Amino acid sequence: MNDDSSPRPSFLERLTSWLSREPDNREELLELLHAAYENNLLDADALSMIEGVMQVSEMQAREIMIPRAQMDVVDINESPEQLLPYVIETAHSRFPAVDGDRDHVVGILLAKDLLRLCGGEQVDLRDQLRPVVFIPESKRLNVLLRDFRASRNHIAIVVDEYGGVSGLVTIEDVLEQIVGDIEDEYDYDEDEDNILSETDGGFRVKAQTAIGDFNLATGASFADDEFDTVGGLVANAFGRLPKRGEAVEIGGFRFRVLRADSRRLHTLNVTRLPQGGLL
Repeated sequence: MNDDSSPRPSFLERLTSWLSREPDNREELLELLHAAYENNLLDADALSMIEGVMQVSEMQAREIMIPRAQMDVVDINESPEQLLPYVIETAHSRFPAVDGDRDHVVGILLAKDLLRLCGGEQVDLRDQLRPVVFIPESKRLNVLLRDFRASRNHIAIVVDEYGGVSGLVTIEDVLEQIVGDIEDEYDYDEDEDNILSETDGGFRVKAQTAIGDFNLATGASFADDEFDTVGGLVANAFGRLPKRGEAVEIGGFRFRVLRADSRRLHTLNVTRLPQGGLL
Protein backbone atom coordinates (compact mmCIF):
# COMPACT_ATOMS: atom_id res chain seq x y z
CA MET A 1 0.00 0.00 0.00
CA ASN A 2 1.40 3.37 -1.01
CA ASP A 3 2.20 5.86 1.68
CA ASP A 4 0.36 9.09 0.86
CA SER A 5 1.23 10.73 4.14
CA SER A 6 4.11 12.79 2.70
CA PRO A 7 3.21 16.49 2.59
CA ARG A 8 2.47 18.14 -0.76
CA PRO A 9 5.12 20.65 -1.87
CA SER A 10 4.30 24.25 -1.04
CA PHE A 11 3.70 26.92 -3.67
CA LEU A 12 7.20 28.33 -3.05
CA GLU A 13 8.77 24.89 -3.45
CA ARG A 14 6.88 24.30 -6.70
CA LEU A 15 7.91 27.72 -8.02
CA THR A 16 11.53 27.17 -7.08
CA SER A 17 11.47 23.79 -8.77
CA TRP A 18 10.21 25.24 -12.05
CA LEU A 19 12.61 28.18 -12.00
CA SER A 20 15.59 25.94 -11.29
CA ARG A 21 15.26 24.41 -14.77
CA GLU A 22 17.31 26.39 -17.25
CA PRO A 23 15.96 26.22 -20.80
CA ASP A 24 18.56 26.02 -23.56
CA ASN A 25 16.46 27.54 -26.34
CA ARG A 26 13.22 29.39 -27.06
CA GLU A 27 11.21 26.21 -27.53
CA GLU A 28 12.25 24.90 -24.12
CA LEU A 29 11.42 28.25 -22.54
CA LEU A 30 7.93 28.17 -24.06
CA GLU A 31 7.50 24.60 -22.87
CA LEU A 32 8.53 25.67 -19.38
CA LEU A 33 6.08 28.59 -19.41
CA HIS A 34 3.21 26.37 -20.55
CA ALA A 35 4.07 23.87 -17.84
CA ALA A 36 3.99 26.70 -15.30
CA TYR A 37 0.56 27.70 -16.61
CA GLU A 38 -0.73 24.14 -16.39
CA ASN A 39 0.47 23.99 -12.79
CA ASN A 40 -1.30 27.28 -11.95
CA LEU A 41 1.92 29.26 -11.52
CA LEU A 42 0.91 31.63 -14.33
CA ASP A 43 -2.55 32.73 -15.37
CA ALA A 44 -3.67 32.77 -19.00
CA ASP A 45 -3.25 36.54 -19.41
CA ALA A 46 0.31 36.50 -18.05
CA LEU A 47 1.26 33.60 -20.31
CA SER A 48 -0.24 35.32 -23.35
CA MET A 49 1.65 38.56 -22.67
CA ILE A 50 4.97 36.77 -22.13
CA GLU A 51 4.48 34.94 -25.40
CA GLY A 52 3.64 38.28 -27.02
CA VAL A 53 6.84 39.85 -25.75
CA MET A 54 8.85 36.95 -27.15
CA GLN A 55 7.04 37.23 -30.48
CA VAL A 56 7.65 40.98 -30.74
CA SER A 57 11.40 40.44 -30.46
CA GLU A 58 11.26 38.41 -33.69
CA MET A 59 8.84 40.56 -35.71
CA GLN A 60 9.62 43.43 -38.06
CA ALA A 61 7.75 46.63 -38.85
CA ARG A 62 6.69 45.35 -42.30
CA GLU A 63 4.65 42.58 -40.64
CA ILE A 64 2.25 44.88 -38.79
CA MET A 65 2.36 48.19 -40.67
CA ILE A 66 -0.70 49.79 -42.18
CA PRO A 67 0.02 49.61 -45.93
CA ARG A 68 0.65 52.81 -47.87
CA ALA A 69 -2.62 52.50 -49.79
CA GLN A 70 -4.63 52.36 -46.55
CA MET A 71 -2.88 55.28 -44.83
CA ASP A 72 -5.09 58.22 -43.89
CA VAL A 73 -3.01 61.29 -44.76
CA VAL A 74 -3.55 65.04 -45.03
CA ASP A 75 -2.13 67.14 -47.84
CA ILE A 76 -0.39 70.23 -46.53
CA ASN A 77 -1.41 72.13 -49.68
CA GLU A 78 -5.10 72.00 -48.72
CA SER A 79 -6.59 74.62 -46.46
CA PRO A 80 -7.44 73.80 -42.84
CA GLU A 81 -11.10 74.31 -43.68
CA GLN A 82 -10.85 71.61 -46.36
CA LEU A 83 -9.06 69.20 -44.03
CA LEU A 84 -11.28 69.58 -40.99
CA PRO A 85 -14.23 67.45 -42.26
CA TYR A 86 -11.81 64.69 -43.30
CA VAL A 87 -10.08 64.74 -39.91
CA ILE A 88 -13.43 64.53 -38.13
CA GLU A 89 -14.65 61.70 -40.36
CA THR A 90 -11.56 59.51 -39.98
CA ALA A 91 -11.36 60.21 -36.24
CA HIS A 92 -7.61 59.70 -35.83
CA SER A 93 -5.52 61.70 -33.37
CA ARG A 94 -2.46 61.87 -35.67
CA PHE A 95 -2.05 62.12 -39.43
CA PRO A 96 0.97 61.92 -41.70
CA ALA A 97 1.13 65.23 -43.57
CA VAL A 98 2.24 64.96 -47.20
CA ASP A 99 3.28 67.53 -49.74
CA GLY A 100 1.55 66.43 -52.90
CA ASP A 101 2.09 62.66 -52.75
CA ARG A 102 2.51 59.89 -50.19
CA ASP A 103 6.25 59.55 -50.79
CA HIS A 104 6.77 63.09 -49.54
CA VAL A 105 5.79 62.97 -45.88
CA VAL A 106 6.80 66.28 -44.31
CA GLY A 107 5.52 65.88 -40.76
CA ILE A 108 2.84 64.65 -38.42
CA LEU A 109 -0.30 66.70 -37.82
CA LEU A 110 -2.14 66.29 -34.52
CA ALA A 111 -5.89 66.59 -34.81
CA LYS A 112 -6.02 68.67 -31.63
CA ASP A 113 -3.92 71.35 -33.34
CA LEU A 114 -6.90 72.05 -35.60
CA LEU A 115 -9.21 72.85 -32.70
CA ARG A 116 -8.33 76.52 -32.92
CA LEU A 117 -10.12 76.61 -36.26
CA CYS A 118 -13.37 76.18 -34.39
CA GLY A 119 -12.71 79.51 -32.69
CA GLY A 120 -12.10 81.29 -35.98
CA GLU A 121 -8.33 81.50 -35.52
CA GLN A 122 -6.17 81.46 -38.66
CA VAL A 123 -3.80 78.50 -38.62
CA ASP A 124 -0.75 77.82 -40.82
CA LEU A 125 -0.59 74.05 -40.96
CA ARG A 126 3.12 73.97 -41.70
CA ASP A 127 3.77 75.66 -38.37
CA GLN A 128 1.73 72.98 -36.59
CA LEU A 129 3.59 69.94 -37.94
CA ARG A 130 5.51 67.68 -35.58
CA PRO A 131 8.73 65.95 -36.71
CA VAL A 132 8.23 62.71 -38.59
CA VAL A 133 10.16 59.53 -37.76
CA PHE A 134 11.16 57.24 -40.63
CA ILE A 135 12.03 53.60 -40.01
CA PRO A 136 13.08 50.75 -42.32
CA GLU A 137 10.74 47.84 -43.01
CA SER A 138 13.17 45.56 -41.20
CA LYS A 139 13.02 47.45 -37.90
CA ARG A 140 12.51 45.00 -35.02
CA LEU A 141 9.35 45.70 -33.03
CA ASN A 142 11.06 45.44 -29.64
CA VAL A 143 13.58 48.09 -30.74
CA LEU A 144 10.79 50.22 -32.21
CA LEU A 145 8.82 50.06 -28.97
CA ARG A 146 11.88 51.18 -27.02
CA ASP A 147 12.37 54.06 -29.46
CA PHE A 148 8.71 55.06 -29.17
CA ARG A 149 9.01 55.24 -25.39
CA ALA A 150 12.30 57.15 -25.46
CA SER A 151 11.19 59.73 -28.01
CA ARG A 152 7.56 59.89 -26.86
CA ASN A 153 6.46 59.46 -30.48
CA HIS A 154 3.35 57.43 -31.23
CA ILE A 155 3.68 56.97 -34.98
CA ALA A 156 6.44 56.16 -37.48
CA ILE A 157 6.55 56.08 -41.28
CA VAL A 158 7.91 52.85 -42.74
CA VAL A 159 10.11 53.17 -45.85
CA ASP A 160 11.51 50.59 -48.25
CA GLU A 161 15.13 50.19 -49.34
CA TYR A 162 14.68 52.87 -52.00
CA GLY A 163 13.26 55.46 -49.61
CA GLY A 164 9.67 55.11 -50.78
CA VAL A 165 6.88 55.05 -48.21
CA SER A 166 5.64 51.51 -47.51
CA GLY A 167 3.21 52.28 -44.71
CA LEU A 168 2.98 53.43 -41.13
CA VAL A 169 3.06 51.82 -37.72
CA THR A 170 1.81 53.16 -34.38
CA ILE A 171 2.72 52.36 -30.80
CA GLU A 172 -0.74 50.81 -30.41
CA ASP A 173 0.01 48.39 -33.25
CA VAL A 174 3.12 47.23 -31.41
CA LEU A 175 1.42 46.96 -28.02
CA GLU A 176 -1.41 44.90 -29.52
CA GLN A 177 1.16 42.24 -30.41
CA ILE A 178 1.86 41.90 -26.68
CA VAL A 179 -1.45 42.44 -24.92
CA GLY A 180 -3.86 41.56 -27.73
CA ASP A 181 -6.41 43.87 -29.33
CA ILE A 182 -6.77 47.06 -27.35
CA GLU A 183 -10.44 47.51 -26.53
CA ASP A 184 -12.37 50.66 -27.24
CA GLU A 185 -15.94 51.84 -26.81
CA TYR A 186 -17.11 49.56 -29.60
CA ASP A 187 -15.91 46.35 -27.97
CA TYR A 188 -18.16 44.01 -26.08
CA ASP A 189 -17.81 40.88 -24.00
CA GLU A 190 -16.24 37.98 -25.88
CA ASP A 191 -18.59 35.63 -24.02
CA GLU A 192 -21.70 37.30 -25.42
CA ASP A 193 -23.47 36.29 -28.61
CA ASN A 194 -21.93 37.16 -31.95
CA ILE A 195 -25.05 39.11 -32.93
CA LEU A 196 -26.62 41.70 -30.62
CA SER A 197 -29.85 43.56 -31.38
CA GLU A 198 -29.71 47.34 -30.95
CA THR A 199 -32.45 49.80 -30.04
CA ASP A 200 -32.59 51.30 -33.55
CA GLY A 201 -33.56 47.95 -35.05
CA GLY A 202 -30.07 47.19 -36.33
CA PHE A 203 -27.51 44.67 -35.14
CA ARG A 204 -24.02 44.76 -33.75
CA VAL A 205 -22.19 41.80 -35.30
CA LYS A 206 -18.79 40.27 -34.73
CA ALA A 207 -16.94 39.94 -38.02
CA GLN A 208 -16.15 36.31 -37.21
CA THR A 209 -19.87 35.43 -37.25
CA ALA A 210 -20.70 32.61 -39.64
CA ILE A 211 -22.81 33.75 -42.59
CA GLY A 212 -25.33 30.99 -41.87
CA ASP A 213 -25.82 32.27 -38.31
CA PHE A 214 -26.19 35.82 -39.60
CA ASN A 215 -28.84 34.69 -42.09
CA LEU A 216 -30.83 32.96 -39.35
CA ALA A 217 -30.72 35.97 -37.03
CA THR A 218 -31.54 38.65 -39.59
CA GLY A 219 -33.55 36.91 -42.30
CA ALA A 220 -30.83 37.48 -44.88
CA SER A 221 -29.93 34.89 -47.50
CA PHE A 222 -26.27 35.47 -48.25
CA ALA A 223 -24.43 32.55 -49.84
CA ASP A 224 -21.62 30.98 -47.83
CA ASP A 225 -19.95 28.97 -50.58
CA GLU A 226 -17.20 31.58 -51.12
CA PHE A 227 -16.90 33.17 -47.65
CA ASP A 228 -17.54 31.62 -44.25
CA THR A 229 -17.87 34.78 -42.15
CA VAL A 230 -19.59 38.15 -42.31
CA GLY A 231 -16.18 39.82 -42.16
CA GLY A 232 -15.10 37.98 -45.30
CA LEU A 233 -18.28 39.03 -47.08
CA VAL A 234 -17.77 42.69 -46.17
CA ALA A 235 -14.05 42.78 -47.01
CA ASN A 236 -14.81 41.26 -50.41
CA ALA A 237 -17.44 43.93 -51.09
CA PHE A 238 -14.87 46.66 -50.39
CA GLY A 239 -12.16 44.90 -52.36
CA ARG A 240 -9.77 45.67 -49.50
CA LEU A 241 -9.68 45.76 -45.73
CA PRO A 242 -11.95 48.67 -44.73
CA LYS A 243 -11.29 51.07 -41.90
CA ARG A 244 -13.40 52.14 -38.96
CA GLY A 245 -16.37 54.27 -40.01
CA GLU A 246 -16.52 53.02 -43.60
CA ALA A 247 -19.76 51.46 -44.83
CA VAL A 248 -20.98 49.37 -47.73
CA GLU A 249 -24.40 48.19 -48.90
CA ILE A 250 -24.80 44.50 -49.73
CA GLY A 251 -28.02 42.71 -50.55
CA GLY A 252 -30.42 45.05 -48.78
CA PHE A 253 -28.21 45.62 -45.72
CA ARG A 254 -25.81 48.40 -44.78
CA PHE A 255 -22.62 47.23 -43.06
CA ARG A 256 -20.65 49.89 -41.17
CA VAL A 257 -17.26 49.11 -39.63
CA LEU A 258 -17.18 49.79 -35.89
CA ARG A 259 -13.77 48.35 -35.17
CA ALA A 260 -10.92 47.12 -37.32
CA ASP A 261 -7.15 47.05 -37.23
CA SER A 262 -4.55 46.82 -39.95
CA ARG A 263 -5.07 43.07 -40.33
CA ARG A 264 -8.73 42.21 -39.84
CA LEU A 265 -12.26 43.35 -39.11
CA HIS A 266 -13.62 42.99 -35.59
CA THR A 267 -17.08 44.52 -35.18
CA LEU A 268 -19.79 45.72 -37.57
CA ASN A 269 -23.04 47.65 -37.29
CA VAL A 270 -25.65 46.18 -39.64
CA THR A 271 -28.95 47.80 -40.59
CA ARG A 272 -31.61 46.71 -43.06
CA LEU A 273 -32.13 49.15 -45.91
CA PRO A 274 -35.68 50.36 -46.62
CA GLN A 275 -37.26 48.24 -49.35
CA GLY A 276 -33.92 46.53 -49.92
CA GLY A 277 -33.78 43.22 -51.70
CA LEU A 278 -31.86 40.26 -50.34
CA LEU A 279 -29.20 38.30 -52.16
